[in-house]
Parts: sequence; C-alpha cells; structure tokens
Amino acid sequence: MSFEAVIYDMDGVLTDSEPLWKIAMEEVFKSVGCPLTKEDFQQTAGMRIDEVIAYWYYESPWPDRTPKEVENAIIQRMTELLTERATPLPGVIESLKFFTEKGLKIGLATSSYQVLINCILDTLRIRRFFQAIHSAEYELFGKPHPAVYLTTAKNLGVDPQKCLVIEDSPNGIISGKAARMTVICVPEKTHHPDPKLILADAQFEDLNQLVEFFRDGLCNPPKISSISR
Repeated sequence: MSFEAVIYDMDGVLTDSEPLWKIAMEEVFKSVGCPLTKEDFQQTAGMRIDEVIAYWYYESPWPDRTPKEVENAIIQRMTELLTERATPLPGVIESLKFFTEKGLKIGLATSSYQVLINCILDTLRIRRFFQAIHSAEYELFGKPHPAVYLTTAKNLGVDPQKCLVIEDSPNGIISGKAARMTVICVPEKTHHPDPKLILADAQFEDLNQLVEFFRDGLCNPPKISSISR
C-alpha cells in the first residue's frame, strides 16, 4: 500500500450527522426569523459553521441575535442530537481496524468544532484509533481551503502526497485535492447527487466497500484513479 496515512472527514463519514446539522440549523434559523430549509443547507455542506452562518447572514440577515449567538445555539443543539443519535456509519469500525492493522497512521480533519469532535469520538468510542485530530476551528479558513488537511498531515508526520483522504462532500473533496492528497468519496446519502463529486479520485458506496478494495488489491493494487466512479 503506497499510503502512509488515512485522514477521515467526520460529518457524513464517521456518522450520519449531516441530517442532524440540518435539523439543528433549521430549528435555530427559524427561531431568529430566517426560514431556511434543509435543501438550502446543501449549498454550505462541508463548510465551517461560522462560515455557514456568515453566508446566510449575508444572504438573509436577521434582527435581534448576533451571528455568534446563533452559532452557539446551533452547536448546543448539535451536541444534544449527536449524544442522542450518533452511531457509526457502515464500515467505519472495520476500516479503522483495517488501516490500523496495516500500519497506517490515522487522522481526523473536520470543519466541525472541537466540542463536537469530542462528542462524536466519545459517543462512537473510536478516539483510540486516531493519532492526530484537528478542527478547522483552529485555522484561518475552513474547507474548501486545504489548511485543515495540511495541518493534520504535519501533525501525523506524513507527506501530504502519502495521505489518503475519505470525504463525503464537494467542499471536502476540493480541500483534500488542494492539499495534494488522494481523495476517496463516500457520498453523503441525504444530499442530492452533485456533479462536483467527480473531482474525487474514486467513489465507494460505503467504507466496507473501500476496505474490500484494499484487501483484495494489497498484493498488486491498481491506481486509485482507475476505480470505477
């Protein structure tokens, strides 16, 4: 295997949190007089929450509550929802065990804030698999900027070109590719099909399918770009 590290996105890759984000945002935005729908939020999927709020505040400003207050309310609601409902997506545990057994370093690079990272990793009980955990909260820019992936690779001590990224959204794919990494896409199932997903080097239905590919191809693995999209 030509990779030295696998870097996972979190929302929509480790757990099906994208629908929960849409619930939390729809509730909070409605409470401040900004009646956005779950379909609207597809436009900002993969972005950092403060950037999402800035985007919608510019598009449809609301009175009375500051963007920071709206952000805090969404984070609080997300923490509640994740604690109640988060479960691993198919293949998550299997893939983490597989890549660990193969000696690859494992990182997490997400647009979500640290409080939500902690909530998901502890709820799913998978923190032990990760050698580096990084949030775009600590970067000047979130995805699609590559900073969160570049910092995660640096923290792992691995050249970006030796990193395999697992993503689910166009913004995440662009971020990983901009960091000069190989990007696998496991599309988030609640989004409408997005033609931008073709920017990924390959697509899989779930992480079990990804593991089977590597398990079958370890002796003489084909180039990732040759996997059927």
